[in-house]
Amino acid sequence: MKLLKLVPDNTNIHFLRWRLPFYVISVLLIIASWTLVATRGLNLGVDFVGGQMIRVTFVNTAQAPVAQLRGEIGRLGYGEPVVQQFGKPNEISIRMQLPEGGDKDPALAEAMSRKIVTSLKSTHPDVRLDGTDTVSGKVSGELFKSGMQALLAAMAAISFYIWLRFEWQFGVGALFSLVHDVSLTMGLFALTQMEFDLNIVAAILTLIGYSLNDTIVVYDRIRENMKKFRRMPMPELLDLSVNETLSRTIVTSLSVLITLLALLLLGPKVIFGFTAAITFGIFVGTYSSIYMAAPILIWLRVSANSFVPTETALEKQERLTRERT
Repeated sequence: MKLLKLVPDNTNIHFLRWRLPFYVISVLLIIASWTLVATRGLNLGVDFVGGQMIRVTFVNTAQAPVAQLRGEIGRLGYGEPVVQQFGKPNEISIRMQLPEGGDKDPALAEAMSRKIVTSLKSTHPDVRLDGTDTVSGKVSGELFKSGMQALLAAMAAISFYIWLRFEWQFGVGALFSLVHDVSLTMGLFALTQMEFDLNIVAAILTLIGYSLNDTIVVYDRIRENMKKFRRMPMPELLDLSVNETLSRTIVTSLSVLITLLALLLLGPKVIFGFTAAITFGIFVGTYSSIYMAAPILIWLRVSANSFVPTETALEKQERLTRERT
């Protein structure tokens, strides 16, 4: 019985032929992603902004009347609400600042939530309460700071590890690949306005680990081939290395994607953002391992002889003496 092979043994795709246009596209996507983050901002969850978040669904309505709800809730006297779609068009999240003294007395926040929900149900009988979350402003600020520090520390530690295991050029390549993956994921959340909370930080950390794993496999094969084929041009050597690891990359990515797509389509809504972030990250992580991490080695002047120890004058004299004798 013949084994199924997703990638034939003699596969020889010239990935590096398109390295320049793909790099230009990737850099433009990174710039566009951070532009979206700066202009549209992230739809930060209660974890990061603090306050009270109420999630409701309009059971018998195709689309929630967002603009009308802002006015109705605003007239209750708790300040200006942030009302946004949350998942389907008939599902919304309502974010409110905690009432004065709400940090110290949770009963005040609960009373505000009950009043808002009661008001909504009296005006819209088909409203269903899906849940409420309360986070103080101090805690949310600490959570956001800790989450960003975790992302930066993970990226720095990974680059340092690859620098030690390989060479500094590989560390730079891995860091650029990770910046690419994280930037595009942040851009996705700025574009779609999906809620960005601690679950998404966990998803990005998972994405960093996956992308690193794939990059290390490619780099390890590149290093092996640099020892075997010292006279092979670097673009051809990189193409060879990527093609040799392509089967493993595709099988691993497809295996993870099958599970993620099932969670995305059939899983609970509470982890939709988490699953969407990792699913998107699998695509960009696989792409960056091939088109970001590998080609940058050429621009960093890496060649088959880059890491061969330089022979000192004394070592050269001893070698010549041995050859004469």
